[in-house]
Amino acid sequence: MSARILVVDDVPANVKLLEARLSAEYFDVMTAANGTEALAISRRAECDIILLDVMMPDMDGFEVCRRLKTDPATHHIPVVMVTALDSPADRNRGLEAGADDFLTKPVSDVVLIARVRSLTRLKMMTDELRMRAITSLEIGMQAPERSAIADSGKGGRILLVDDRQSSYERLATILAAEHTIDVEPNPTEALFHAAEGNYDLLIVSLDLNNFDGLRLCSQARSLERTRHVPILAIADPENSTRLLRGLEIGVNDYLLRPIDKTELLARARTQIRRRRYTDHLRDNVQNSIEMAITDALTGLHNRRYMESHLATLAEQAATRGKPLALMILDIDYFKSINDNYGHDAGDDVLREFAVRVRKSIRGIDLACRYGGEEFVIVMPETDLHVAGMVAERLRRSIAGEPFAIHKGAKRIEVTISIGLTTLERKGEAVADVLKRADTALYRAKHDGRNRVVSHAA
Repeated sequence: MSARILVVDDVPANVKLLEARLSAEYFDVMTAANGTEALAISRRAECDIILLDVMMPDMDGFEVCRRLKTDPATHHIPVVMVTALDSPADRNRGLEAGADDFLTKPVSDVVLIARVRSLTRLKMMTDELRMRAITSLEIGMQAPERSAIADSGKGGRILLVDDRQSSYERLATILAAEHTIDVEPNPTEALFHAAEGNYDLLIVSLDLNNFDGLRLCSQARSLERTRHVPILAIADPENSTRLLRGLEIGVNDYLLRPIDKTELLARARTQIRRRRYTDHLRDNVQNSIEMAITDALTGLHNRRYMESHLATLAEQAATRGKPLALMILDIDYFKSINDNYGHDAGDDVLREFAVRVRKSIRGIDLACRYGGEEFVIVMPETDLHVAGMVAERLRRSIAGEPFAIHKGAKRIEVTISIGLTTLERKGEAVADVLKRADTALYRAKHDGRNRVVSHAA
């Protein structure tokens, strides 16, 4: 797992030392001697992780980190402050500035590499989501960066897994000042609790009695419902080796006892902010996928989806030796609806038409807006006789009740014509099936509309 690491330090010896350590692990190392240079490199998206010294002449590391985390172009880049400052106040100042971790010099090689690898995995996942979400911006969705920067990280839902009463009572009291806290002292119940609770953060003690806390973390990473929930591990100082193992299996952050109140709150806020940001990215990706295959007006699948999915359905039908029915529906005299009542009325009719279509077909059936006032319904494992009954039921559903337009101020009569056929020959091109259904539709319209016409294969 490689990544581009930017080392920022004004002392050449420190830069050379970190560069040698990271290069030995096959990371691609870049360097910057001051904050201004680091900001410029970061804005050009040339690095994946930043190792940032605090004490620098032109701009200290706290200010550099603050600027990185308030810039939409760079706020997602993980920042690790590496410094000789080791007081809780300095560490908390770095975390409040947005740093993902705060390592004190001299840094252990094992700790440094474990942290960099953990953050590399996080950055790669975030980059993939951001890349997929780019199309969301192109179709008008709001980018999540602005809201992420403004997010305080407070108001989260946290599950605390700790079986030491004195410990969980203190931690819960601290966290309750900013978040909603649930405590689970029974480790065997914790995974079920986590999966059902829709949490923003799991805090897991690794010093559980008669239970391996790391196994719980690993199980949380293996379950779909908890796979993306950040984990903050807590351990006694003598268990630092287990914490490093935790980073390898997916723990996002850790704290050593005794727990500093301010640091606990700062690390919790950081993880919750990141969870909300990645959730927003995933939502954008999902929405963009749905918009790419869905007709915005009716909510039915669009022609692009139908054309790709129809081939799959046809192949499955042929392989299983099952029939496949297809009908093309056309709203009669739709142009006159637009001409006489306006395009808003036409949209009202299309939306209501889609609602009635959904009510008339099965969940396994595929309903699509083919274009304009034409629709296609594909019905797996359905022969011509059954499909004809469904088509007739749908025709009566449309003709039997007027359509409301202009927010219910007026109601108009609407009818449809339906052309119906089936795929019954193995290897038949779907274009031929569509053409037969279209021919049947033409006959239905030619014979007077408001009718179903079948065309046998």
